[in-house]
Amino acid sequence: MMRALGPGSVSSLLKIILDVVFVALWIGVGGAVGLLALAALLLSFNPELLSQISVTAGGEEVSGRGPFLTVGLIAVCLYMAGVLVIVDRLRRIFSTLTAGDPFHPDNVTRLRVVGLMLAMLEIGRYALWTASAWLFPAADEVQPNFSLTAWFSVLVVFVLAEVFREGARLRREAELTI
Repeated sequence: MMRALGPGSVSSLLKIILDVVFVALWIGVGGAVGLLALAALLLSFNPELLSQISVTAGGEEVSGRGPFLTVGLIAVCLYMAGVLVIVDRLRRIFSTLTAGDPFHPDNVTRLRVVGLMLAMLEIGRYALWTASAWLFPAADEVQPNFSLTAWFSVLVVFVLAEVFREGARLRREAELTI
Protein backbone atom coordinates (compact mmCIF):
# COMPACT_ATOMS: atom_id res chain seq x y z
CA MET A 1 0.00 0.00 0.00
CA MET A 2 1.31 3.45 -0.94
CA ARG A 3 1.79 6.23 1.58
CA ALA A 4 0.01 9.58 1.25
CA LEU A 5 2.88 11.77 2.51
CA GLY A 6 6.64 11.82 2.22
CA PRO A 7 9.12 10.81 -0.48
CA GLY A 8 7.90 8.04 -2.79
CA SER A 9 4.26 8.70 -1.84
CA VAL A 10 1.14 9.60 -3.76
CA SER A 11 1.79 13.26 -2.99
CA SER A 12 5.25 13.07 -4.60
CA LEU A 13 3.71 11.51 -7.73
CA LEU A 14 1.12 14.29 -7.87
CA LYS A 15 3.89 16.86 -7.40
CA ILE A 16 5.70 15.44 -10.46
CA ILE A 17 2.49 15.60 -12.51
CA LEU A 18 1.93 19.21 -11.40
CA ASP A 19 5.53 20.06 -12.37
CA VAL A 20 4.93 18.72 -15.89
CA VAL A 21 1.64 20.62 -16.20
CA PHE A 22 3.35 23.78 -14.92
CA VAL A 23 6.04 23.60 -17.60
CA ALA A 24 3.43 22.90 -20.30
CA LEU A 25 1.39 25.91 -19.19
CA TRP A 26 4.47 28.14 -19.31
CA ILE A 27 5.09 26.96 -22.85
CA GLY A 28 1.44 27.68 -23.73
CA VAL A 29 1.47 31.14 -22.19
CA GLY A 30 4.79 31.90 -23.89
CA GLY A 31 3.37 30.79 -27.24
CA ALA A 32 0.24 32.90 -26.84
CA VAL A 33 2.27 35.95 -25.79
CA GLY A 34 4.56 35.33 -28.76
CA LEU A 35 1.54 35.29 -31.10
CA LEU A 36 0.27 38.52 -29.56
CA ALA A 37 3.67 40.15 -30.01
CA LEU A 38 3.87 38.93 -33.61
CA ALA A 39 0.36 40.22 -34.32
CA ALA A 40 1.20 43.60 -32.79
CA LEU A 41 4.43 43.78 -34.77
CA LEU A 42 2.75 42.88 -38.06
CA LEU A 43 -0.07 45.34 -37.48
CA SER A 44 2.36 48.13 -36.58
CA PHE A 45 4.20 47.71 -39.90
CA ASN A 46 1.11 47.12 -42.03
CA PRO A 47 -2.19 48.30 -40.46
CA GLU A 48 -4.08 47.30 -43.63
CA LEU A 49 -3.71 43.66 -42.55
CA LEU A 50 -6.42 44.27 -39.96
CA SER A 51 -8.95 45.06 -42.67
CA GLN A 52 -8.15 41.73 -44.39
CA ILE A 53 -8.96 39.65 -41.30
CA SER A 54 -12.47 38.27 -41.49
CA VAL A 55 -14.18 36.88 -38.38
CA THR A 56 -17.65 35.35 -38.40
CA ALA A 57 -19.78 34.25 -35.49
CA GLY A 58 -23.14 32.59 -35.98
CA GLY A 59 -22.99 33.37 -39.69
CA GLU A 60 -22.58 37.08 -38.94
CA GLU A 61 -19.59 39.10 -40.16
CA VAL A 62 -17.95 40.78 -37.17
CA SER A 63 -14.63 41.97 -38.55
CA GLY A 64 -15.67 45.62 -38.41
CA ARG A 65 -16.06 45.52 -34.63
CA GLY A 66 -12.39 45.45 -33.71
CA PRO A 67 -9.42 43.10 -33.52
CA PHE A 68 -11.21 40.05 -32.10
CA LEU A 69 -8.27 37.74 -32.68
CA THR A 70 -6.03 39.81 -30.41
CA VAL A 71 -8.74 40.14 -27.76
CA GLY A 72 -9.32 36.38 -27.90
CA LEU A 73 -5.61 35.70 -27.45
CA ILE A 74 -5.50 38.09 -24.50
CA ALA A 75 -8.45 36.29 -22.91
CA VAL A 76 -6.74 32.93 -23.40
CA CYS A 77 -3.51 34.32 -21.90
CA LEU A 78 -5.36 35.62 -18.85
CA TYR A 79 -7.14 32.31 -18.37
CA MET A 80 -3.91 30.34 -18.73
CA ALA A 81 -2.17 32.72 -16.33
CA GLY A 82 -4.90 32.06 -13.75
CA VAL A 83 -4.51 28.32 -14.19
CA LEU A 84 -0.72 28.78 -13.98
CA VAL A 85 -1.08 30.51 -10.60
CA ILE A 86 -3.32 27.69 -9.34
CA VAL A 87 -0.94 24.97 -10.51
CA ASP A 88 2.06 26.80 -9.02
CA ARG A 89 0.39 27.08 -5.61
CA LEU A 90 -0.64 23.42 -5.75
CA ARG A 91 2.96 22.47 -6.61
CA ARG A 92 4.18 24.32 -3.54
CA ILE A 93 1.55 22.68 -1.33
CA PHE A 94 2.48 19.23 -2.64
CA SER A 95 6.17 19.92 -2.07
CA THR A 96 5.39 20.43 1.64
CA LEU A 97 3.32 17.23 1.61
CA THR A 98 6.21 15.36 0.01
CA ALA A 99 8.50 16.75 2.72
CA GLY A 100 6.07 15.36 5.32
CA ASP A 101 4.98 18.81 6.56
CA PRO A 102 1.30 19.18 5.54
CA PHE A 103 0.45 21.93 8.03
CA HIS A 104 3.11 24.35 6.90
CA PRO A 105 1.86 27.90 7.65
CA ASP A 106 2.39 29.01 4.03
CA ASN A 107 -0.11 26.41 2.80
CA VAL A 108 -2.96 28.50 4.24
CA THR A 109 -2.10 31.45 2.02
CA ARG A 110 -1.51 29.15 -0.94
CA LEU A 111 -4.95 27.58 -0.58
CA ARG A 112 -6.58 31.00 -0.24
CA VAL A 113 -4.88 32.12 -3.47
CA VAL A 114 -6.14 28.96 -5.21
CA GLY A 115 -9.69 29.69 -4.01
CA LEU A 116 -9.46 33.31 -5.10
CA MET A 117 -8.14 32.35 -8.55
CA LEU A 118 -10.90 29.75 -9.00
CA ALA A 119 -13.46 32.45 -8.17
CA MET A 120 -11.79 34.92 -10.56
CA LEU A 121 -11.79 32.35 -13.38
CA GLU A 122 -15.51 31.74 -12.84
CA ILE A 123 -16.25 35.47 -12.78
CA GLY A 124 -14.14 35.83 -15.95
CA ARG A 125 -16.30 33.15 -17.57
CA TYR A 126 -19.41 35.21 -16.76
CA ALA A 127 -17.73 38.33 -18.17
CA LEU A 128 -16.87 36.43 -21.36
CA TRP A 129 -20.49 35.33 -21.73
CA THR A 130 -21.68 38.90 -21.27
CA ALA A 131 -19.18 40.24 -23.81
CA SER A 132 -19.97 37.54 -26.37
CA ALA A 133 -23.72 38.13 -26.01
CA TRP A 134 -23.13 41.82 -26.62
CA LEU A 135 -20.67 41.38 -29.50
CA PHE A 136 -22.38 38.40 -31.17
CA PRO A 137 -26.13 38.83 -30.70
CA ALA A 138 -26.93 36.27 -33.44
CA ALA A 139 -24.87 33.49 -31.85
CA ASP A 140 -27.10 31.21 -29.76
CA GLU A 141 -24.49 28.55 -28.95
CA VAL A 142 -23.21 30.29 -25.83
CA GLN A 143 -25.76 30.02 -23.05
CA PRO A 144 -24.67 31.29 -19.65
CA ASN A 145 -25.38 29.00 -16.74
CA PHE A 146 -24.57 29.15 -13.07
CA SER A 147 -22.04 26.45 -12.25
CA LEU A 148 -22.81 25.15 -8.80
CA THR A 149 -19.82 22.80 -9.01
CA ALA A 150 -17.37 25.65 -9.60
CA TRP A 151 -18.67 27.73 -6.68
CA PHE A 152 -18.79 24.65 -4.45
CA SER A 153 -15.13 24.02 -5.32
CA VAL A 154 -14.26 27.59 -4.37
CA LEU A 155 -15.97 27.17 -1.00
CA VAL A 156 -14.28 23.80 -0.38
CA VAL A 157 -10.85 25.31 -1.04
CA PHE A 158 -11.52 28.18 1.39
CA VAL A 159 -12.74 25.72 4.04
CA LEU A 160 -9.61 23.61 3.50
CA ALA A 161 -7.52 26.75 3.95
CA GLU A 162 -9.15 27.26 7.34
CA VAL A 163 -8.54 23.60 8.25
CA PHE A 164 -4.87 24.03 7.34
CA ARG A 165 -4.76 27.27 9.37
CA GLU A 166 -6.12 25.44 12.40
CA GLY A 167 -3.67 22.56 11.83
CA ALA A 168 -0.76 25.02 11.64
CA ARG A 169 -1.95 26.68 14.86
CA LEU A 170 -2.18 23.34 16.67
CA ARG A 171 1.28 22.41 15.40
CA ARG A 172 2.73 25.69 16.75
CA GLU A 173 1.11 25.04 20.13
CA ALA A 174 2.49 21.50 20.20
CA GLU A 175 5.98 22.78 19.36
CA LEU A 176 5.80 25.27 22.25
CA THR A 177 4.82 22.60 24.77
CA ILE A 178 7.66 20.23 23.89
